[in-house]
Amino acid sequence: MRRFLLILAVAFSLSIPVSALDIQAPEAPDTVAEVVEEADSFGVGLWNVVKSALASLDTSLREAMGVCLGAAAAVLMCTLLREVSAGISNRAMELACTVAVGGLLVSPASSLIRLGLDTATELSEYGKLLLPVMTGAMAAQGGVTSSAALYAGTALFDSALSSLLSKLMTPMLWLFLALAIGSSALKEELLGKMKDFMSWLMGWVLKIVLYLFSGYMAVTGVVSGSADAAAVRAAKTAISTAVPVVGGVLSDASETVLVTAGTLGSAAGVYGILTVLALFAGPAVRIGVQYLMLKAVAAFCSAFEGGNAASLIGDFAAALGLVLAMVSTQTVLLMISTMCLMKGVG
Repeated sequence: MRRFLLILAVAFSLSIPVSALDIQAPEAPDTVAEVVEEADSFGVGLWNVVKSALASLDTSLREAMGVCLGAAAAVLMCTLLREVSAGISNRAMELACTVAVGGLLVSPASSLIRLGLDTATELSEYGKLLLPVMTGAMAAQGGVTSSAALYAGTALFDSALSSLLSKLMTPMLWLFLALAIGSSALKEELLGKMKDFMSWLMGWVLKIVLYLFSGYMAVTGVVSGSADAAAVRAAKTAISTAVPVVGGVLSDASETVLVTAGTLGSAAGVYGILTVLALFAGPAVRIGVQYLMLKAVAAFCSAFEGGNAASLIGDFAAALGLVLAMVSTQTVLLMISTMCLMKGVG
């Protein structure tokens, strides 16, 4: 009798509608909630994200134009004064031009650096809400080992990257700009070499983080996924053979539960990915537009013998490129994690 009741309890638990599983992605932050929640499919959601980013393009262009025109005007004015003023030494004029360009670009650069750091932090905070949900969805599919291993690696790398960005990369970025201004003003070759080394070092730190994270996720997913798949097959075989009469039915029911749990997890993952893209797109457009326009202004000024000031504008563009790389690294890390957890058991 007890065995019969146990069988009934197992059958009932496996027959519960899978819709009872509460696998939902956390709500999007208020800044992007309207963009994401209106979507009823991934394609529509992606188009909404693109439209939202394009809508901010006009404001970003006007902001970048004001900054870049001011810098270009300062360089051209200094070049003109150097040509017509015989009493002013070239060295003094170049120093004045460096001070003018640096003064014009420091404030906008500071604003965009802060925007990039805030965006990376917001992405990290949303990831701390999204990834446990995806981990639970993967565990519901039978991927207990895989989900635990993938989540542990993601949490470790996310924490390491957040610390790198706030405590190391941001101070290094400001040191890079200080070296760029000093190199332009003093014409010291050593300062220029230190500036180039800082740029190279920051780029490689971000690359190494992504290489290590991608390798960890790939190896862990294959190894633990194979173990989970074998465990699920063994559990289904045990149910089928151990329970008389209805063992095969229970085994098929358990497979249905796992597959449907994976579908719900995928839906949550799609919503999460759209939210991540929405958080990234707006700041990326604003930083990217400023970066591209500063690159263009640097090339334009160098054609008019901008000297060190043109090189300084290029250094500010390089700094914004590094900011964009930082935010992109945080975004890619979160998207890789979500997609790996969406895969479920192999």
